Amino acid sequence: MEAVGTALAAGRVPEAVFVAAEAEGSGEVRAVAARALAAGSRVFTLAPGVAGRVADTVTPHPIFGVFAMTDVALRELARPTLAVACVDVRDPGNAGTVLRTCDAAGVEAVLFCGSTVDPYNPKTVRASAGSLFHVPLSVVEVAEALHWLRAAGLAVYATSPEGTDYTTVDLARPCALVFGNEAAGLPAAVATEADALVAIPMAGRAESLNVAVSCAVLCFEAARQRRVGRPAGASGPAA
Repeated sequence: MEAVGTALAAGRVPEAVFVAAEAEGSGEVRAVAARALAAGSRVFTLAPGVAGRVADTVTPHPIFGVFAMTDVALRELARPTLAVACVDVRDPGNAGTVLRTCDAAGVEAVLFCGSTVDPYNPKTVRASAGSLFHVPLSVVEVAEALHWLRAAGLAVYATSPEGTDYTTVDLARPCALVFGNEAAGLPAAVATEADALVAIPMAGRAESLNVAVSCAVLCFEAARQRRVGRPAGASGPAA
């Protein structure tokens, strides 16, 4: 229900909406269905028990929507000042959380590259909590993504344990943050193409951070720097 309501609020009109018979008495469900109908969608009521059989979750939502895909070709994206590229990110929950994080941090373009999970995987859609309908998204090959980012004038920062402390890197400039596979990290060819390698120093014994957590740390540092005008590790007055 939350995803359908979020999509409608973002101006996305579902091709069809399906309401579980057991939820027809809910005022909230009726309100979302009415909004979908007013927007031009078709609304259907499912027979009792059907929602539980077609959903892939133990506790299904009482209302489902069928929407057109939201990703666009690179040429249709506006030139961003902050972009995120995921390369071979396989976990759908991570990918969805990356979309949600990028939405919250004001990222203007998200690129799903290489063998990154399908953004329309049901777990990715749920983990995005509706942000799939907000964030400009493109599904592209890695080489095409890097070429486009450079042509757009963005500095390309690749995440790596061997990189520079992220708090000392200028993330206020137009830039792209590139994240790799949960287990293997970024392919060497991608890391070598970057303008700089960026790392998140860790004090404990954990080998690495979850890719979605890393994305949150770096994206919100970029947002912070854009507010104050300098990296946290820089000295002297803010510009």
